[in-house]
Amino acid sequence: MSLSPDSSADPIQITLEQRVRYVECDPMGVAHHSVYVVWFEQARTELLRQTGLAYAELERQGIFIVVARLNLSYHKPARYDDIVRIQARLIRSAGARIEHEYEVRRGDELLCTGSSTLACVDGEGRVLPVPEDLRREG
Repeated sequence: MSLSPDSSADPIQITLEQRVRYVECDPMGVAHHSVYVVWFEQARTELLRQTGLAYAELERQGIFIVVARLNLSYHKPARYDDIVRIQARLIRSAGARIEHEYEVRRGDELLCTGSSTLACVDGEGRVLPVPEDLRREG
């Protein structure tokens, strides 16, 4: 996996490059649909890290980020040994919600699009406001 923060004074997106691994594929060599969710999470985690925060640090502070909604649309299959680019964009984070959009591409081909809504909660599952450092109106 390689990481390339997208250039911007105020970074709100990131692109990861990854080779589709054999373990991620079905017997026909097609990336299993569930792996896209993992790729989205990898990109989202790196995007958070790019802001200077890390999930581990938030959890030490008693702030947990959970997936409240996840949507994916598959356009074309990724195959074993393909190089894919996973892009995550922070759309909005306010109140207790953080919203992202995603794209997975092989070269110029769009393979998958998606979106997620995350919620900030405490260790008991009670809703918390998004930490100040992560707030961004869309």
